[in-house]
Amino acid sequence: MTRYALITGASSGIGLALAEALARRGRSLILVARQRDQLESIAIELTQRFGVDVLFRACDLGEPLRLSGFLLELEEGERQIDLLVNCAGIGSSGPFLAQDWMTEQDLMEVNILALTRLCHAVGNSMALQGGGQILNVASVAAFQPGPWMSTYYASKAYVLHFSEGLREELKTCGIQVSVLCPGPTRTAFFGSAQMDTAKLDRSQQLMSAEEVALYTVRALEKNKAIIIPGRRNRWLAFSPRLSPRWLTRKIAGAVNKAYCSR
Repeated sequence: MTRYALITGASSGIGLALAEALARRGRSLILVARQRDQLESIAIELTQRFGVDVLFRACDLGEPLRLSGFLLELEEGERQIDLLVNCAGIGSSGPFLAQDWMTEQDLMEVNILALTRLCHAVGNSMALQGGGQILNVASVAAFQPGPWMSTYYASKAYVLHFSEGLREELKTCGIQVSVLCPGPTRTAFFGSAQMDTAKLDRSQQLMSAEEVALYTVRALEKNKAIIIPGRRNRWLAFSPRLSPRWLTRKIAGAVNKAYCSR
């Protein structure tokens, strides 16, 4: 029976790059994102280029009823998923009190609740079939508080700690859990989070989504617990341990405020 890698947030950025990297290795895919037209063209292209089976499902993970419907389809279907990649994510920047509440709620629905629910549903299926692998996408932001992006940073801290906890819990079920913590990456994330993309585009520190994906799939093959692509990003993740919390907050806040577009 063909087994599939299920990837959320697969229409662009790191999710799309991971889909291509896995297809290149002969993996069959189920791609999930909000944009149906983009998913369809991506599925056709990956099938033609790599000769793998690529399915897709347009689903807004921020809407619990639609997510429930999608999970029901998976449960009633016959396709086995042996790799779950939770890459869908939303960002926001600027003063917390100035944010539209529905945007903040959507962020938490996608970054936290949908990810957790997918781990629960697909994890149970994996346990029944004897094992599998889960990759949750967090960020180097997970290692510290982030003023002017407070909700986003906190959501990624949840993903990091949740994934590490699951890794220990699910070992006995034959399920390997890893968490990807990329640094700043050249994707559409910054524009959607209302950050100053002109400043970011001039930065020489950003990795490409393809670089992140290549590093990640190699780390997954080695069953790495925490995956941080790039030496500079590994330093960014480690450095908060060396500074007092008040200084970490101030530095992160100053950096984030400088890139806010409002």
